[in-house]
Amino acid sequence: MQVKPIVHRVKGFYRLADYALRWGMITPDAQRRLEILGFWKRHGVAATCEAFKLSRRTLFLWRAKLKAEGGNVAALVPGSTAPKRRRRRQWPAPLIGEIRRLRAVHPNLAKEKLHLLLLPFAAAQQLPCPSARTIGRLIADAPDRMRTRPYCYGAPGKAKPIRRPRLRKPKHFHAERPGHCVALDSIELRAENERRYIITCTDLHSHFAWAWATRSHASAAAAQFFRLIQAVFPFAIEAVLTDNGSEFQRHFASALADHLFTHWHTYPKTPKMNAHCERFNRTVQDEFIDYHYDLLFLDDFTDFNLELLRWLSWYNLERPHFSLTQPVPGRKTPRLLSPVQFLHQQHQCNMYWPDTDV
Repeated sequence: MQVKPIVHRVKGFYRLADYALRWGMITPDAQRRLEILGFWKRHGVAATCEAFKLSRRTLFLWRAKLKAEGGNVAALVPGSTAPKRRRRRQWPAPLIGEIRRLRAVHPNLAKEKLHLLLLPFAAAQQLPCPSARTIGRLIADAPDRMRTRPYCYGAPGKAKPIRRPRLRKPKHFHAERPGHCVALDSIELRAENERRYIITCTDLHSHFAWAWATRSHASAAAAQFFRLIQAVFPFAIEAVLTDNGSEFQRHFASALADHLFTHWHTYPKTPKMNAHCERFNRTVQDEFIDYHYDLLFLDDFTDFNLELLRWLSWYNLERPHFSLTQPVPGRKTPRLLSPVQFLHQQHQCNMYWPDTDV
């Protein structure tokens, strides 16, 4: 019979076990102090203080501790030397409030991105802007970690796809330009007897992303969403990468064939082949969907899509990305860019760049 430990449910058990382990073992420092007390007993106080450079008070204190614990050597283990009162970080209250506001509006935002978003506020208020590391420490100092805990539902089940021979993405493929390949995926969310679907899309080169909530999981909804992507994305699309779900068949596949787009499929049960879109799915769930469940599961979730559009505009225009960087002369760390800023850096010729009519 397999033994299942239950002590992980007892609060403070492991700390108590650590204390018991310390009590039962002799550390090198405790052993040395015990030897010094033995030397004191044999040769006297004066010789011990001169040989080990100790004061009389220290010797009598060690002997009193050993006697109080009944001769247990664990009493001679050195205690903690940490100060009882530690210095605390003192930053202006408006800065702390702005960090808390950003963490409330955009949950799970990293400290490096918070630093970039905090720079304009600090400059406008004429306040010193803390570094990314300091922002991380300020967040850790807060009792609630400046984070709003969402109410999450259980993970939805997934239907097993039917295996059919399909065109796969070439091995070692790397998107070299905007629109070279865009990836699509869908997120299924459940609440009691209701279901909602979030169709997502991201460009593999620029990480420009888009999403839309729908009630239907049919291929017609995915085809309509793709037409929306064509209207929003400023570059021509060459190839499309999806999984083998039914929402990307029939009407969706026909729409791609009408525009002569290459349609690549991932292998069954291989989400790592669509890693860019899967990562965006996690980002949009952690930073937006989990905090707007009340709007998503209404009979009319138009307000959810409007809020999602505002968040996507911020995501594409302002949110810094670790994967999109620009070297800065004189700095070791590169500058983080948003997808739109990255697209502005990708022009090949400056001939028509200042002309806004082109």
